[in-house]
Amino acid sequence: MKSEDMILKAAIVHILDSSVGIPVLSDQSMEVGPDFSDFLKAHIEKITESDDVKHCTFAEGSEVKELLQNCTPDNFVETSKQLAERLYDIMNANIDIPAADVAMTVFGCKGKDYLAFLKMNYKTSYTHQTRETDGGNSNEIILQRALLPGQGQRLSEAFVLDLSDGSLILAEKKYEVNGEKCFYFSELFLECRAPLSQKSKLDIVTRAVDQVAKKYYGDEDAQKKMEIKDIICNELEEQGEIKVSELREKVFPGSPEMLEELDEKLDRYNLSYETVAPKNEQTIKKFQKQKLYTDTGIEITIPMEEYRNPDHVEFITNMDGTISVLIKNIGMLSSK
Repeated sequence: MKSEDMILKAAIVHILDSSVGIPVLSDQSMEVGPDFSDFLKAHIEKITESDDVKHCTFAEGSEVKELLQNCTPDNFVETSKQLAERLYDIMNANIDIPAADVAMTVFGCKGKDYLAFLKMNYKTSYTHQTRETDGGNSNEIILQRALLPGQGQRLSEAFVLDLSDGSLILAEKKYEVNGEKCFYFSELFLECRAPLSQKSKLDIVTRAVDQVAKKYYGDEDAQKKMEIKDIICNELEEQGEIKVSELREKVFPGSPEMLEELDEKLDRYNLSYETVAPKNEQTIKKFQKQKLYTDTGIEITIPMEEYRNPDHVEFITNMDGTISVLIKNIGMLSSK
């Protein structure tokens, strides 16, 4: 969702500072001016456009699901307070979960209504303060411990609910609960099942491919690794997705042993027959360049577009087993 397509219809903010001992809840919706509206929209866009989000389903009997299903304009404030109190109880019992303000808003986007719940964890920074003294104004720099994330930052915990069909996406982070790290936001707060995000799936697939390639090709076969990364990059650029069952045959063709080992790694996450479809350009961008490091301390960054052109880059295996990288037809060379 893009911020310019959103229309905010209602919003409320609650203060969940666990150091206070009780949540400070608002009893009425707030008037949303243009600046705060842009602030909320920017955060919603970052969540909905991210490949880190998870597409979830509520567990049977989820109290939060019932609350959200019954949310109307008349009980919007009360629903938000109940959600905030529920979250605060979890935060208050687990000191590792950071204090925050939460904003809940209903907004329209392209003819559909959504509900967003944004947990804005506090950050610490410095600001100025002016005090009046007998000698006049005294300007000071003070530490502020309850600053909200800026528009350019991505929230660690938030969810957006499609009010027409109940579909839910969320962003979350692990925190320690009862001595173990877990995804408390989905498991304890929302009571929903949260599968892997598209970014996590892509990371697992590429890591498994890298591990098998490293085992069979070793650390020294940089050209082979470049070929594998180029295959993955090409799939993402041309198809916009990776069909894992097809990719495995492309990266390790004619090698049953390597394919079997790759399948073993992917089966642990039920990814052998998945289709991974990231939509954020930043997720795909890391595949568009390859960094090489020589044992003599030289670093080379090669865009995949250049790697594919033999008139620009060539890998040469020398008689003594060493490798030369030939960069050709350079029009201009600059130093930074």
